[in-house]
Amino acid sequence: MTFTQEKTIANKVRRDFPLLHQEVNGKPLIYLDSAATSQKPQVVINALQDYYQQYNSNVHRGAHTLSCKATDAYEIARDKVAKFINAASRQELIFTRNATEAINLVAYSWAMNNLQPGDEIIVTVMEHHSNLVPWHFLAKKMV
Repeated sequence: MTFTQEKTIANKVRRDFPLLHQEVNGKPLIYLDSAATSQKPQVVINALQDYYQQYNSNVHRGAHTLSCKATDAYEIARDKVAKFINAASRQELIFTRNATEAINLVAYSWAMNNLQPGDEIIVTVMEHHSNLVPWHFLAKKMV
């Protein structure tokens, strides 16, 4: 793949992300802090708008029409993701708000039940802050 091809692919992808249409200091915006939040392609923005206009209700917390409609859509999404990743069922999946929440869930549920004093937790200096902090705190607790 040549540099020109890479640039063309990058430009095609950038077109899907409205926020990336702007410039910073005369250069195209590049956003790399995606652990806590990521930029949304237009299709996601449209889906969120549809949710707020058609479904906006609590999932699994009500018996009224909107709650049931939102719950059905949520479970259909879980089924689609389960199929996509070849999971045995939707029960193998959890949805989290972001990488920070997901890492904290793993660190404080799995690790607290599986790591023992003296075990090593290995992370690199390249890790995002959201992947360093929970393991750092767990390492202190395990001593």
